[in-house]
Amino acid sequence: MKDSILDAIGTPLVRLTAPEGATIAAKLEGFNPAGSAKDRPAREMVLAAERAGEIQPGDQLVEATSGNTGIGLALTAAARGYDLTIVMPASMSTERKQLLRAYGADLELVDAGMETANQVADRVAADTGAFRVGQFENPANPRAHYRTTAEEILDQVEGREIDALVAGVGTGGTITGTATRLREAHPEMSVVAVEPEANAVLSTGESGDDDFQGMGPGFVSDNLDRELIDTVETVAVDAAEAETRRLAREEGVLVGQSSGAAALAATRTAERIADPSLDCPDVSFDADAVGDPDAIADGGDGPDDCPLVVTILPDTGERYLSAGVFD
Repeated sequence: MKDSILDAIGTPLVRLTAPEGATIAAKLEGFNPAGSAKDRPAREMVLAAERAGEIQPGDQLVEATSGNTGIGLALTAAARGYDLTIVMPASMSTERKQLLRAYGADLELVDAGMETANQVADRVAADTGAFRVGQFENPANPRAHYRTTAEEILDQVEGREIDALVAGVGTGGTITGTATRLREAHPEMSVVAVEPEANAVLSTGESGDDDFQGMGPGFVSDNLDRELIDTVETVAVDAAEAETRRLAREEGVLVGQSSGAAALAATRTAERIADPSLDCPDVSFDADAVGDPDAIADGGDGPDDCPLVVTILPDTGERYLSAGVFD
């Protein structure tokens, strides 16, 4: 029995369809209690502030977010007893807004992007004395992924060599924390960052307008360690959404836009390092294995030396239904 909903944070690693001669394994972060990878830093940032004596239950928190961090913070605030104000671009999906209100957060919408949302959140903190969580610069953000996401992956690959990590970039916390820890165990692992084609700040140094929700904030976050990144993949939103629909309809994996982008970039990465001479197992379903956790986790009897690409699919597709992603 878990003592708190916050103790339920943790997700499976699942094999996806891969090019011949390679394996792609995806961390399905939509299985977290509030439905995204951001549950992890949300919990860690609040608990770290408590340990530092900066906040205590009953205080007011404020944060700027495109949605998922806010939802994770709303879950944490409800579980720990905080008042929470979220500042979010009005263009984010209806489901994101509804979920924030369902958890009891106060929602302030801005008719602009994340840079403006951050400015408004700073003003709210200054005017009200609320604690500014600061996901873009708070070191507890990447630390959460170092301590949890990466450790879970290391346990779940069961000793296999990880050849590449592929992850989208927003605050930079997920890719920085996860890659830092995985590199300690797999020094030769390549790190592939994913960003919107129309807002390719890492690739071009210039921001742009894109329709991704939760990826590509339009600036380089303090929490992003660019020295870790070997390659940057850009993905168009239309291509990401098409991959999102394919994952749902062909593999039963319901995820959002940034997950579609990460899956596409993982496939490109796997194509580059694949060894077709190896007999790498594909996605399969063995009815005799149902109910056998070991069989499900292993996914087959293929060789352990198949090139392995691990990717992180940040959230559930349920919060994109009204956005037309699955139409």
